[in-house]
Amino acid sequence: MMDSFKLTYDSLQVDEVRRTIADDALGAHVLFCGTVRNSNKGEQVTHLEFDAYESMVIKELERIAADLRSEFAIEDVALHHRLGVVRVGEDAVIAGVSAKHRDVAFAACERLMHRLKAHVPIWKKEYISSGAVWVTPTP
Repeated sequence: MMDSFKLTYDSLQVDEVRRTIADDALGAHVLFCGTVRNSNKGEQVTHLEFDAYESMVIKELERIAADLRSEFAIEDVALHHRLGVVRVGEDAVIAGVSAKHRDVAFAACERLMHRLKAHVPIWKKEYISSGAVWVTPTP
């Protein structure tokens, strides 16, 4: 079992995340890329900005990974998230889960993303044509 959690101001790399969950004994390696889109609610998005309570993020992700293992027959969990400015078309988050079977890996990856949004102290500010707004509560 080898989990990988990372916060970075640099571009995210899908291949890096995939390598962290790859295992020849497992038949399912599910990856999710959350990419900044160019519009939201009818307004043009120029970029997003992410901030985090960094010392708590990894601890919370480790707890979530342990919870996922108790709910699903999964092996590895990865979540790499950008901080700072992220432009349209760039990945803001890449999540990955490995398991023996795809249905379990898909379900666990979806649950990972739901729990990320609900429990991990990462905040998103969206810059739109009419100004800027915190999408999640501010720090």
